[in-house]
Amino acid sequence: MPTTAVPPALERPHFIGIGGIGMSGIARILAARGADVAGSDSKESATVTALRQAGATVHVGHDSAHLAADASCVVVSSAIRPDNPELSAARERGVPVVHRSDALASLMEGRRALAVAGTHGKTTTTSMLAVSLRALGLDPSYAIGGDLDGPGTNAAHGDGALFVAEADESDRSFHKYAPEVAIILNVELDHHANYGSMEEIYESFETFVDRVVPGGTVVISADHHGARELTRRLAGRQDVRLVTYGEHPDADVRVLRVAPHGLTSRVAVALDGRELDFTVSVPGRHYAHNAVAALAAGAATGVSADELAEALRSYTGVNRRLQLKGEARGVQVIDTYAHHPTEMTADLEALRSGLPEGGRILVLFQPHLFSRTQELATEMGESLTFADASAVLDIYPAREEPIPGVTSALITDAARAAGADVQPALTRETAPDLLAGMAKPGDVVLTMGAGDVTDLGPLILARLAD
Repeated sequence: MPTTAVPPALERPHFIGIGGIGMSGIARILAARGADVAGSDSKESATVTALRQAGATVHVGHDSAHLAADASCVVVSSAIRPDNPELSAARERGVPVVHRSDALASLMEGRRALAVAGTHGKTTTTSMLAVSLRALGLDPSYAIGGDLDGPGTNAAHGDGALFVAEADESDRSFHKYAPEVAIILNVELDHHANYGSMEEIYESFETFVDRVVPGGTVVISADHHGARELTRRLAGRQDVRLVTYGEHPDADVRVLRVAPHGLTSRVAVALDGRELDFTVSVPGRHYAHNAVAALAAGAATGVSADELAEALRSYTGVNRRLQLKGEARGVQVIDTYAHHPTEMTADLEALRSGLPEGGRILVLFQPHLFSRTQELATEMGESLTFADASAVLDIYPAREEPIPGVTSALITDAARAAGADVQPALTRETAPDLLAGMAKPGDVVLTMGAGDVTDLGPLILARLAD
């Protein structure tokens, strides 16, 4: 039986930003294991409500008074500013400050960990693994960067031996984990505030592989250029087993066919000298490859590939990954978290494969981070050529301060130069009317981005209904 003990430092943790997708998952697992969890967030949310229902004490707003006198530690993420009053109070009182990744790593101890890394597709692949392993009755613990069924379902404590976790490379926090199986979906330059070159990215992923337990497995894409380069750098290692997957002829787990059917896909793979067919409830080649990565990773732990393939049917999607928000007047409104050009293109291609004849894809895109826009505005604009028409909101700043001269106009200019039909969305208040006015029966309206553009989908549906 795997350990369920709570490390002493985490017996009475205080989470700053507890409603965040990464922080809330760790808090939820700790609460399930019996820790006295507390924390604060900037606003009320469905996730905050779910945490309270799980037994956590959650304050709204940030104030030093929220930090209990007997707090055993303060948990922070890289998004928490140094001048946060609760963080300042912790330092003044000598309360240990623990990074989110260290807290998650401690929860994995004593478990057989599967860590999913890569520039894109982590949340989907982690979700597929967690759902299929649950369907097989293996009761894994999991921590995911998205909600499976509803607010607060991004993590769970399980009594099984396996722990499935999304491994974030953005701030190098995935260096803290020691998985039995590491999945690397792709390797691209992103998170420009933390990485200055592809060489730094490769070195970071090599460090992640160094953390795999001796005799463990690295499941890695055979198709993606950056992943193939990383595989070349890892060649000859005796401490881990490399398993490649994809459509490339030399892939160990080879994708033979991907047949889209609306919002589902039929996938055929060559595995262990035979052909295996299965269906997943996700559209397009990109998501089908995520499913194959999950299949290969699960099989690396000794789970039957046939049983995993069948169990993958139970995956029905994750919040904000091509999630259908509703339909009105024959127009579907779908939401996606895609914010990097590769993700944007993959999602648009996936939607195109299931679009009814005569239907169009209309995109409302919200850029995420000034630093990412500064580096990738041209590529973002080119991605919008895969839509029939699009509108671009102002940049969602998240944790960043504005950069002079960096605005969403860089994206609209690049999109027009590439031949896209694109226009500024003016404001968040006018955008729903704009998109609803453009749509006609058979079209798909896609709200796209990692910020609060997701809130506009219901408003577009309401305008359509009116």
